[in-house]
Amino acid sequence: MAGSPPTPARLYVLAVIDHATPRVRVLGSTAHPTAAWVAQIARNLVMDLKDAGCPVKYLIRDRDGKYPAAFDTILADAGRSGTPLGLRWVGFR
Repeated sequence: MAGSPPTPARLYVLAVIDHATPRVRVLGSTAHPTAAWVAQIARNLVMDLKDAGCPVKYLIRDRDGKYPAAFDTILADAGRSGTPLGLRWVGFR
């Protein structure tokens, strides 16, 4: 055999959905999400929205522990609020 088959890997994808349009923005993916990675994604999102002139006021997100406090701080500094979902998706895959 010339090579071994690829092994399955778990990737975490951070994406946002614009409910005013049928648009999904994939912001990034990684096998090992860290607080620094999520914070950088938030900074990139704020810059992208500003460049595109998108009038986003709210961001609804889940309560996953991978969102550091810096994520909400970055959004708040840009005039947007990160609102955690009231529901918990236990066992949702």
